[in-house]
Amino acid sequence: MAVDLAYSAQVRDLVERTSAFIADEVLPIEIRFAGDITAAGGDELRRELNDKAKAAGVFAPHAPIEFGGLGLNMSDRAPVFEAAGASTFGPVALHIGAPDEGNIHMLAHIATAEQKQKYLAPLATGAVRSAFAMTEPSPGAGADPNALSTTAEKVDGGWKINGLKRFITGADGAAFFIIMARTVGQRGDRGGATMFLAPAETAGISVDRHIHTTDKSMIGGHCEVSFTDVFVPDEDVLGAPHEGYRYAQVRLGPARMTHVMRWMGSAVRAHRIAVDYVEQREGFGGRLADLGMMQQMIADNEIDLAAARALLVRACYELDLGEHASDSTSIAKTFGAEAFSRVADRAMQMCGGLGVSEDLPLARLAAELRPFRIYDGPSEVHRWAIAKRAVGRARKAREAQ
Repeated sequence: MAVDLAYSAQVRDLVERTSAFIADEVLPIEIRFAGDITAAGGDELRRELNDKAKAAGVFAPHAPIEFGGLGLNMSDRAPVFEAAGASTFGPVALHIGAPDEGNIHMLAHIATAEQKQKYLAPLATGAVRSAFAMTEPSPGAGADPNALSTTAEKVDGGWKINGLKRFITGADGAAFFIIMARTVGQRGDRGGATMFLAPAETAGISVDRHIHTTDKSMIGGHCEVSFTDVFVPDEDVLGAPHEGYRYAQVRLGPARMTHVMRWMGSAVRAHRIAVDYVEQREGFGGRLADLGMMQQMIADNEIDLAAARALLVRACYELDLGEHASDSTSIAKTFGAEAFSRVADRAMQMCGGLGVSEDLPLARLAAELRPFRIYDGPSEVHRWAIAKRAVGRARKAREAQ
């Protein structure tokens, strides 16, 4: 029996309506402000687009139905998120951008009933934004989570957090933070972290500065945030104490795949712009699209996009089955991040001078796509993890003989 890869009529309809909404309501604003979400209005624009997305019935496709979302599983999210990703403002408009999308997913699976009402309910509806505070400056946690340096000390009735975080997406304007802090052991030890929920107005939390990066579409920026004697009551511990890394896996695999989905939309857009251009542009006695070298770049883009989509579908399938999907998500993330940069680069090359000009969005799409090879784990770290697991399987197989 053939494997059914078809999406339901409901999902296909949602994809069509999402594409129409992006084309009509979102792309014109992105183009007018050259992809800079802050210049376009920041949170004021977000609230306006969220209201329009709700009216169009395309808002929060991932969020639980009981909290106002559409409740799509990972597999069904893929084509919808891709459609939204055709605009770099699309994830903000549908409320499916990082870090809120991943935080909604994690809170829905881990939070207590009281925490869901306090934090998840307003986040899912778009009433507020959030931030996930994990990454730290050297020698703290970055690609190596075991280097976690921020600490949480047990005190009467709760915990007191101290530390410095860096590259915290969405921190400026976030209503609350999910903070990863060490509660057992020393920096470099494996495990021993706990996740905490803290409103942004909590004494001791300070958004100190923006770190300017090549991408301009993530609302709230990428910030440096300090935590000085921040008190978090016991009822705002997310999950069990000292089990933060285990709980974080609920977020990390799916969040990597939704990144692939969103940036897939931008890569597809870049490719389509380039193909449309070379199909019409004349030179060397004919259409550029008829030249062999041009056709090779077109074909390579098609191959990269098809392969990335296939790896994404497999990873989402495993996640929907409840599997950890560590290998499949790392493979899809690594390949997708690198493939999308190749697609954007070829698209610029096909369009010549226009490709690197502001007349087309290709150069800024490439700038948006490039950080994905670092965000959610550098390609090199994922390759190391993939290889380590492969060697481990081989060792176990040999020892079992």
